[in-house]
Amino acid sequence: MAASMKTEVRLSDKYELPAGRVYMTGTQALVRLLLAQKARDEAAGLNTAGFVSGYRGSPLGALDQELWKARKLLESRRVVFQPGLNEELAATAVWGTQMLSLDANAQVDGVFGLWYGKGPGVDRSGDVFKHGNIAGCSQHGGVLLVAGDDHACKSSSLPHQSEHAFIAAMIPVLNPSGVREFVEFGLHGYAMSRYSGCWVGFKAISDTIESSSSFDLDPMSVETRIPDSYPVPPDGFSIRWPDPPLEQENRLQRERLYALLEYVRINGLNRQEWHAPQARLGIVTTGKSYLDVREALALLGIDGDIASAIGLRLLKIGMSWPLEPQCVVEFAQGLDEILVVEEKRQVLEYQIKEHLYNEPRRPRVVGKYDETGEWVKVPKSGILLSPNGELTPAAIAGVIASRIAKVLEDSAMTERVRAYLPACSAAVATPADVAQRLPFFCAGCPHNTSTKVPEGSRALAGIGCHYMAMWMDRRTETFSQMGGEGVPWIGQAPFTATRHVFANLGDGTYMHSGSLAIRAAVAARVNITYKLLVNDAVAMTGGQPVEGAPSVPQILAQLAAEGVAELHLVSDTPGHFRSMGLPAGVQVHHRDGIDALQRVLRDKPGVSVIVYAQTC
Repeated sequence: MAASMKTEVRLSDKYELPAGRVYMTGTQALVRLLLAQKARDEAAGLNTAGFVSGYRGSPLGALDQELWKARKLLESRRVVFQPGLNEELAATAVWGTQMLSLDANAQVDGVFGLWYGKGPGVDRSGDVFKHGNIAGCSQHGGVLLVAGDDHACKSSSLPHQSEHAFIAAMIPVLNPSGVREFVEFGLHGYAMSRYSGCWVGFKAISDTIESSSSFDLDPMSVETRIPDSYPVPPDGFSIRWPDPPLEQENRLQRERLYALLEYVRINGLNRQEWHAPQARLGIVTTGKSYLDVREALALLGIDGDIASAIGLRLLKIGMSWPLEPQCVVEFAQGLDEILVVEEKRQVLEYQIKEHLYNEPRRPRVVGKYDETGEWVKVPKSGILLSPNGELTPAAIAGVIASRIAKVLEDSAMTERVRAYLPACSAAVATPADVAQRLPFFCAGCPHNTSTKVPEGSRALAGIGCHYMAMWMDRRTETFSQMGGEGVPWIGQAPFTATRHVFANLGDGTYMHSGSLAIRAAVAARVNITYKLLVNDAVAMTGGQPVEGAPSVPQILAQLAAEGVAELHLVSDTPGHFRSMGLPAGVQVHHRDGIDALQRVLRDKPGVSVIVYAQTC
């Protein structure tokens, strides 16, 4: 065994080993990123702190749990984790960390902030993102926004792709391909955020954040070069006060984003993996799709040497928006065609076309569409780079094979890839219909009882475990986004002969935003009964405690203060709650009587609430 090889391995290496071989998940890499940034700041003589806030949701459902596990270590490095009540308020708290530089009594040089949230949380936080990004970051602070996207809609109410929401807020987007790059790109993200004043988006999908990897790590060796070629104004790009909105807009659009592009260029975040001087075909890709492309090329038997011989280039994009133009122009030199491989809606494809539009000789650019404006499709196979769902290495291999056969003149390679097309077609063929085993409530789950409605009634769903009632025989029809539970009924009630509906709601959603839905229903004076399950946990994402840990009496008191006159508490131990000093007028029932109670309430006008208290 070599003397330099590490012989003792500890679970804590992923966080505490200064440099060397480590093993960690993508979630743990985000925790290590915070520790690495603090260590780099200390080495640079900076007295900084870190701040993390956000809201859980797959594929970031376990990040808060990992942060709690590492709390002592984080606190020893002055990194504070404060879970958000919801994503929007969490983002506002992160915005506050960048305002610290305006406080004469600040005790640190700056705070590097990290926000996290699922795709719907990105949507919810758009107003904060726009305000925070245009205002800018502190000189020694910086903000990363980690967006958990569910491309395949495996644990969501709809597929998500956050790039376009970030673009709308003019927030640059880093797209790491794997666990190692979570640390590397994260450190670049903070450096470019401090330099340009921009908040930086950071894309994480299940294939990257939920994967694990063993790799060599040395955060201190990541070189973050600050441009000296871009003219920085005397007052810099950092947050300041006062700062009129039009001056903020001018600074962001005309200076800060261009400074950021210069950072990307000199730090080589967009890299040509294969140069191939005489190439005629080029492939551009980013994030998880880069790994899929490399696997697809391996399936075709193409490595760097073969690519150089047949005339194929490969460009890996690290920051997918805004796309640094010089790397694209240089990559395109001499090419006949560029194939863009990216999941979901186009981000790179449109930018590449824009950057090459005024070039004297430009290649064709194909991706979702080919040169005729039709879907890029492999003849007689059904294979295409679909804008919906996920891409697979087999599908990508089929498209690459098809474009090689069309563009390159290497007859041996053309025959080779043509021979591979049937295998690609078979790999992506639609499987025969098979029986599906739909999820159901766990044994002993309170939802087994709480989601049932009386004969002749129907219920509305929202986000949470009770969402599953929609595919059970429980007359639960349609749903809303998180925090909108029951509110669609406000728009339906004036125009239907149906007099009343039920709406399911969990205590986690109630604290997140659902209390506003009940307030809206009270204000609209509609006939609706909310069934609010209080089970002391956000069960669907890992059983985390509900923010604020509200007690049953507190929730009932809040509802009474909101003007809900009909308040009922249902439990399998009603005697326990009768002695707790509940608000006046609250009636307590055993859960066995919930059907009879629902029949009574559906005939009473106005808003009523059944608080169903049972631990998950």
